[in-house]
Amino acid sequence: MPMIRHLGLKAYGKINLGLDVLKKREDGYHEVRMIMQTVGLYDKIDLYLKETPGITVETNLYYLPVNENNLVYKAAKLLMDEFHINHGVTIHLKKFIPVSAGMAGGSSDAAAVLFGVNKMFNLGLSMEALMERGVKIGADVPYCVMRGTALSEGIGEILTPLPPIPQCQVLIAKPGISVSTKFVYEHLDAASLRPSDHPDIDGMIAAIRERDIYGAASLLGNVLETVTIPEYPVIAEIKDRLKSLGAVNALMSGSGPTVFGIFTSPKAAEEAYEEMRYGKSANLAKSVYLTNFYNTKEVSHGK
Repeated sequence: MPMIRHLGLKAYGKINLGLDVLKKREDGYHEVRMIMQTVGLYDKIDLYLKETPGITVETNLYYLPVNENNLVYKAAKLLMDEFHINHGVTIHLKKFIPVSAGMAGGSSDAAAVLFGVNKMFNLGLSMEALMERGVKIGADVPYCVMRGTALSEGIGEILTPLPPIPQCQVLIAKPGISVSTKFVYEHLDAASLRPSDHPDIDGMIAAIRERDIYGAASLLGNVLETVTIPEYPVIAEIKDRLKSLGAVNALMSGSGPTVFGIFTSPKAAEEAYEEMRYGKSANLAKSVYLTNFYNTKEVSHGK
């Protein structure tokens, strides 16, 4: 088969409907149980085949690295080194998912590049094989390869697909701050957490299996809020504001600071978006997006 000369890819962001930390492991990682959900907000990635060896990264954000410190570079290099690919690749990365926001933007970009390099060079790797390699880049990468609704365990690499959640609107609001994932986990004292601090992950799984969006939404929970909200009270302000604007419930995603609200009324979601973007609440969030759950497996087109 001839190699594909150009691939256009979509790297979708994720939110955590539930995030629990069970313990800190001896290797420094934390044992987690999370409900992951892909949303319709995505970065655009274009891969171009080069006749000469090497990886070139170009991005629309001046402050992002364009060398081996960028996860898309690491993803391309991992496969190209393993399969001794003599051609090169140019990666155009256009970011839309907020950076350092708890939405796995970098991991999703890396997952898309793994998919793209595999397809471009006809490597023949299955989704499971890409997921196995993805964990070497980051704990969220295997999930970002798989996408959809899933239970994530271990350090994030043990994945169990779940049925798609009934469609609804998701309003995403990121305040003008960045939160270090390392800081959050270092300041989380899992041993001192109260039972009420832990989300009911099993209850949420049961609600998802019953396609009960209200039951699932009522159980939204993120144990990392015990660290971030005292440090950044604006996160709680945004949660309260989204609920007052009609969200069934609201939660911080990942290690933050992004907050999302789940809406079952498109009209209420649109009005909430207008208020958070342009109204009196616009001072709370720097970036506001209105999207939905995304469970389709389509990733790319090739030329």
